[in-house]
Amino acid sequence: MFHLSKIKHTLQLHPQLLGLPLIDAIKGELQMQFLDKIIANLGLCISVYDILSMDGGFIYPGDGCSSYEVVIRLVMFQPFIGEILTGKIEESNSDGLRLSLGFYNDIYVPVHQLQQPCKRRDDGIWLWDYNSEDLSLDLNEEVHFQVISVNYPPIPVTQDATSKPFAPMEIVAGMRGDGLGVVSWWQD
Repeated sequence: MFHLSKIKHTLQLHPQLLGLPLIDAIKGELQMQFLDKIIANLGLCISVYDILSMDGGFIYPGDGCSSYEVVIRLVMFQPFIGEILTGKIEESNSDGLRLSLGFYNDIYVPVHQLQQPCKRRDDGIWLWDYNSEDLSLDLNEEVHFQVISVNYPPIPVTQDATSKPFAPMEIVAGMRGDGLGVVSWWQD
């Protein structure tokens, strides 16, 4: 779920940061640029782990910033395919469920990946018909789910006002299988 990623980055330090110790200024700028951001095919940046090297300090003509080449390691969140995680149900609609881990909430469970057979109540909550007993998938319930895919969709050129906000990383999950679904179903 969490891993270290090593990247090389060109960083510009503005003149107002030159009063700080160099390492503090660079780390502060890196945190501003990467923290809580999605990097395609790497995941969500949780933390700047360390700075492996920094070269430069060049000031190019017409630019007041000093430029550095830095090699850094970042702590990234990107679950692997097949991983089982625990989250909470945030939304229930005709397409399925949207889940949250607390720090990340673009996790979708399509209807065909719910425990089967399932149906939807009038209030929009999904139910699993288990031996003629309806077990509900209520909002804010803690659930176990399995990661099916991690997608990095292209950035849309235009977006309708009615469409959902763009998610640079989407996790498709499933709840079909023993031990998956609402945690309280499997206790005892």
